[in-house]
Amino acid sequence: MTAAASTITTKGRVVALCGGVGGAKLAFGLARILGDRLTVVVNTGDDFEHLGLHISPDLDTVLYTLSGLANRELGWGRGDESWNFMSVLEDLGAETWFRLGDRDLALHVERTRQLRAGVPLTGIIAAFAKRFGIEAEILPMSDEKVSTTVVTPEGALPFQRYFVERRCAPVVREIRFDGADKAQPTAQVRAALGDPGLEAVVICPSNPFLSIDPILAVPGMRRLLQDAGAPVVAVSPIIGGKAVKGPTGKIMAELGLAATNMAIGDHYRGLVSGLVIDSGDAAERGAIDGPTHATATLMSTDDDRERLAREALGFALRLAAAKAAAT
Repeated sequence: MTAAASTITTKGRVVALCGGVGGAKLAFGLARILGDRLTVVVNTGDDFEHLGLHISPDLDTVLYTLSGLANRELGWGRGDESWNFMSVLEDLGAETWFRLGDRDLALHVERTRQLRAGVPLTGIIAAFAKRFGIEAEILPMSDEKVSTTVVTPEGALPFQRYFVERRCAPVVREIRFDGADKAQPTAQVRAALGDPGLEAVVICPSNPFLSIDPILAVPGMRRLLQDAGAPVVAVSPIIGGKAVKGPTGKIMAELGLAATNMAIGDHYRGLVSGLVIDSGDAAERGAIDGPTHATATLMSTDDDRERLAREALGFALRLAAAKAAAT
């Protein structure tokens, strides 16, 4: 841990933008440091209806990760899980490509019941987080439906069909966020980003194209970030020219982009104040437009998650101090 990271004195609030597994790891580290001063705005472009139930994969991953209930072996779902429901579904000849564990199933059933009763998703997730003992505020990016669609040579695929059923095999030609034009940030998201005590916004190392872009596609979200008055720091998901997890590198290649930190910086151009990259990629810093901070970004342990969170926060605070000194 660098001296700058170990001496951070974050007293205000922090907002993190987050997708699923990779982003949730950093959100966990931030939550260990900040507690109830952290708000996590989570992608809901992955949400879909399956077997008559409303599934929110990224929200649930964040809930399980921050509560300590996550299945660390699989990287998704709950720990100490059983699969009797899926086994019976298979016996019945039903679809089993998207697996729902018995414990996990209860969350989907209750969320679906409340949504049909008219409770907004934001309120449902807040109640779940409280039940799980999570201090941080966890917010869906919007209460309106936004659906990520992956356009391939085979046609347009709903995100979960592409990601889970097809295991990201089809070539990506375009990514759409259907319904985004009719969505809006919730009052809670607006309040979090408009908080005068906001000290930093951290974009977690989630897939920029599949997990962060749906959040940014919600009308008004970019403006909220630009007007937040706090530095916006992104943590790159690229290490050594490869994505740590998931199809980020494959998608970048198919969209004609090199899997580099420079490409990630270009993707977030005009939105972020600085980019956190892996220390092994420090030689790339000169090619990146804007301030960078190099540190170890691979998160294998809980201590790694907290250390990277401290590095990102320390970087953001230094950027804020430099801006204040220049004005």
